[in-house]
Amino acid sequence: MDVGALTAGLLTGLREGVEAALVVAIVLAYLARTGNAAQAPKVWLGAGLAAVTSLVAGVVIFRTVGAFEEPYEQLFEATTFLIAAVVVTWMLFWMRRQSAGLRGELHARIDRALGEGTALGLAVLAFSAVIREGLETSLFLVSQATAVGPAATSLLLGALAGLGGAVLIGWLFYTGSRRVDLRAFFRWTGIGLVFLAAGLVSRAVHELVEIGVIPFGGQQAFDLSAVLPHEEGIGQFLRAVFGYTSTPEVTTLVVHVAYLVVVLGLYLRPVRPLPPAARVPAAGSSETATS
Repeated sequence: MDVGALTAGLLTGLREGVEAALVVAIVLAYLARTGNAAQAPKVWLGAGLAAVTSLVAGVVIFRTVGAFEEPYEQLFEATTFLIAAVVVTWMLFWMRRQSAGLRGELHARIDRALGEGTALGLAVLAFSAVIREGLETSLFLVSQATAVGPAATSLLLGALAGLGGAVLIGWLFYTGSRRVDLRAFFRWTGIGLVFLAAGLVSRAVHELVEIGVIPFGGQQAFDLSAVLPHEEGIGQFLRAVFGYTSTPEVTTLVVHVAYLVVVLGLYLRPVRPLPPAARVPAAGSSETATS
């Protein structure tokens, strides 16, 4: 069991799973409060289809990675790493900005679906809300699994445990529990995902340097193999979670540090409140901050 890969998978599954779980919980709670609880199966249908679609997409991408030969394998892996990092980074900032009005926006969409009276309206709503998180999670996990190699099983187990925790948090939210500080949860897990994304970015740069696509900065910055090798122990844990390597190239190291400094600096800035016109008022309850 690779503890580092397990931890990385746990963080990814928990953070991304909670976003989807909260969406489903908000929709179900609103249906129950407005006397439309009988429509809940449509929500579960849409959410279930989104989960299955995301799983299939992840399997297809993972199997595609292994089908290429050098140097196309490295190119495809680097591209996958970069796309996953960009998507996760964008979603972190999007969720951070929009989460204050998420509940009201969902309520408005539910009202439209109920007003139209279409049988699949709520299913489409749940599907569209969950598929975004599901595809993002699948892409991120595939990239991590490719990076950790033989430890992919530990990564998957961690992700499943994280998703299980996300379901629990969603249930607590649905039942009205306030034991989970969602603001703190999303802030700290978001910071963790920034470090995971930084590891993917540096891994992508390493692959591109290795095959000569990036023709500069390929010399070794330092060698900590004798002190903290990345193949075992704490170094292996740091490699799985943070993308650590004991023998980084200069370009890889610079990009890794630059990404962390810039993205963390922007992510930790105070969020400006949205203009009043951009907010959608929640129906009968206060807005929930999840950033």
